[in-house]
Amino acid sequence: MSSAAPLPYGFARSHGVLVRALHADHAEVVLREDAGLGALAEARRVLARPLKLHTFARAQFDAQLAETYGNGERNAADIVADVGQEVDLEQLMTEMPAVEDLLDSQDDAPIIRMINALLAQAVRDRASDVHIEPYEQASVVRLRRDGVLQDIARPHRGLHAAMASRIKIMANLDIAEKRLPQDGRIGLRLAGRQIDVRVSTLPTTHGERLVLRLLDKSAGQLGLDALGMDGDTEAAFQDLLAQPHGILLVTGPTGSGKSTTLYAALRTLDASRLNIVTVEDPVEFDLPGVGQIQVNPRIELDFARALRAILRQDPDVIMIGEIRDLETARIAVQASLTGHLVLATLHTNDAPSAVTRLIDMGVEPFLLASTLRGVLAQRLVRKLCPACRTPDTLAAAAANGLDDAPARWRAQGCSQCGSSGYRGRIGIYELMRVDGELEALIHDGRQEAELRRAARAAGARSLVDDGMRHVRAGTTSLDELQRVMRD
Repeated sequence: MSSAAPLPYGFARSHGVLVRALHADHAEVVLREDAGLGALAEARRVLARPLKLHTFARAQFDAQLAETYGNGERNAADIVADVGQEVDLEQLMTEMPAVEDLLDSQDDAPIIRMINALLAQAVRDRASDVHIEPYEQASVVRLRRDGVLQDIARPHRGLHAAMASRIKIMANLDIAEKRLPQDGRIGLRLAGRQIDVRVSTLPTTHGERLVLRLLDKSAGQLGLDALGMDGDTEAAFQDLLAQPHGILLVTGPTGSGKSTTLYAALRTLDASRLNIVTVEDPVEFDLPGVGQIQVNPRIELDFARALRAILRQDPDVIMIGEIRDLETARIAVQASLTGHLVLATLHTNDAPSAVTRLIDMGVEPFLLASTLRGVLAQRLVRKLCPACRTPDTLAAAAANGLDDAPARWRAQGCSQCGSSGYRGRIGIYELMRVDGELEALIHDGRQEAELRRAARAAGARSLVDDGMRHVRAGTTSLDELQRVMRD
């Protein structure tokens, strides 16, 4: 028996018929409940063997369709290798033709097939980004999976310009402009899943480097209870969200899950009773009942200008995608002083350093002390693959006799996790509540080290301490925690 999808995806979707499995003497075929006889006749003709039928309701059929065609494609590296043999590399190494010639070129079909294969594999592997990078001798395609970049293909150097032009056409960018960075977006559907792709191009000495960020619109958004917070941290964070006014910051480096946490926080609020408005760059997911604003530098709609307009809309809760400058920070402080709850992100290494960063921007310490309610610092660590994780016997032996020694597990690698030993990620958190002594220290402009000591004395766990909770539970490994924290 073999699993196969010999019918084209478009035919299967429109006619409501797909092949679930092929056997030597018959084929198992799934029919949508409203499928016609013509679809069944075509399936019998193509398969040339008796059919065993299964009838599914529309929702069940759509799920089976997505699973069959979403996971059954060839590896992208194989398709890249095939395309390298099909196309005329000498022609592609010369100057790229105009848009009309590129669209009509006979070499377009393999390039389109290659880009589609790369995007399909990125979606199947749950990658957050696709990097297409030109070098002197070759191009490199890498996927960022669970926060780590991995090479998946090395197309011939002569294919790079055609790949870049194809992606720029899909993103409605200017393919003739190769000297300046450009940004765009692509809307895709893969096996019924809606994917939003943000495209960024950057000119380098060997050609344009492209980074594609993938956002799966059909993926369910996480709630606070699914982020990996400790029970006490989640309860304290919920309490801060219930405050009528003040500033609540979520901090961490790029890619640490700050936006996911803010989205989860907004989902806990009652949008039917509150006027909730966000200003983001970009708007990643739609939130029902929430007004979301996309910043647009081309028309001078930045965070500060959008915030000033929001304050005239009688908001209760304001979410700022990122505090980047003094003007945005001052408007956030003024909004909190006038009775609004402000949620925002900031790039800092831990919770106490957020205070230092805002003061360095130019926010007056006495204003920050009276408006800042809390800071949640976070990172993402990879979770050990449950199918192949193994006990770390050497570490366990070394830790023998220590009552608080964590249970040690290490990554192994299997087909389910792509031989990485990890699958999925979970958050580690440090929550600093600003009240009592901390408020006085901020007001007096004390040093970051004093703020950190006061936060620890008040019960705030460090990011490393919170990460050890997942190490003890066997959710992640000590090596992974050290990789993320560099500690």
